Amino acid sequence: MSGLIGKKIGMTSIFDENGKNIPCTVIEAGPCVVTQVRTTEVDGYEALQLGFDDKAEKRASKAANGHFKKAGTSPKYKVIEFQGFQKEYKLGDSITVEHFEEGEFIDVVGTSKGKGFQGVVKRHGFAGVGQATHGQHNRLRAPGSVGAASYPARVFKGMRMAGRMGGDKVKVQNLRVLKVVPEKNLLVVKGCVPGHKNAYIIVQK
Repeated sequence: MSGLIGKKIGMTSIFDENGKNIPCTVIEAGPCVVTQVRTTEVDGYEALQLGFDDKAEKRASKAANGHFKKAGTSPKYKVIEFQGFQKEYKLGDSITVEHFEEGEFIDVVGTSKGKGFQGVVKRHGFAGVGQATHGQHNRLRAPGSVGAASYPARVFKGMRMAGRMGGDKVKVQNLRVLKVVPEKNLLVVKGCVPGHKNAYIIVQK
């Protein structure tokens, strides 16, 4: 699946031809530099390694600096492999946002916002204890019973309980491309994508 590495700029909204307000996300997609070309003869599979977002040489290791110099580019913060490019690219080539077209559907992969330690109501949508009667105190957001009886005398794995929420790898599929702005390397897609502002994301075709 071909694609580009990008950065989430933020959300906005645009109006369609019928005057309907459409929420959308602005993504800075590319330009990405081909830092390595994987071939079947050498690596056993075909893929393109793309780099995105320049990094100072002093912030990269000597091995990384040598790797990027082979491609004739500066070190990159994000390096990811993609497969399925129809066009052939060489080492050092740049792939821009024009790889996408208006109206097509794409998938976006990112890391969701971290929420920290959360209770069962926020994490799993529990309703809590419905009636605060019979002397119950401060039980409106409690999880209720979690165990069984003397058998199995334990809590089953996967029981929905309080815990760390967010910070997971999330893939949102079939987002329609509303606008492509080549001069600013911007991609405007309908709906929301995972991650905070300026978070790295993967845009797949």
